[in-house]
Amino acid sequence: MFTYKIDEEVSLKMVDLRDRDAIFQLTDSSREYLREWLPWVDFTTKPEDTEQFIKSSLKGFAENKSLTAVILYEGKAAGIAGFNKLDWQNKTAKIGYWLGEGYQGKGIMTKTVKALTSYAIKDLRMNKVEIWAGVENKKSRSIPERLGFVKEGVIRQAEWLNDRYTDHAAYGMLAEEWKED
Repeated sequence: MFTYKIDEEVSLKMVDLRDRDAIFQLTDSSREYLREWLPWVDFTTKPEDTEQFIKSSLKGFAENKSLTAVILYEGKAAGIAGFNKLDWQNKTAKIGYWLGEGYQGKGIMTKTVKALTSYAIKDLRMNKVEIWAGVENKKSRSIPERLGFVKEGVIRQAEWLNDRYTDHAAYGMLAEEWKED
């Protein structure tokens, strides 16, 4: 089981079926906030939908293709973060994340993404970490920008979201560029 203590308040643990209700409740209580940038929110209407997400996440981990973790803040589920894609041939990890509305503005996601980037580069020996975020999603884009990721470009019409296509800003961090502090 993957667990990663970031500091006294924040830690990560691999998602498992026991997290179903907490993650669903977090999603449900932040529904309007999350749906602006996350297309899956409208399709997550009952705990069983979250259970399917968890099963899919565990399958991705078992196949060594992804790693999905619950972000714990003071012991409570605050969001999800992890590697949506692990490309072992090209040594690239793609980070994805979301945080419940009530957990915004505490530095949780910056700490989380910093820890995941370090883990990818040092422990998984990845050469590159990528983050894609909606061009207009200033909060999500501020994370890689704050951590020194390079904006590599814009992926036009990268995602169908709320009845329209959304462009994504693509950020990258190479292992040789990564400085923890």
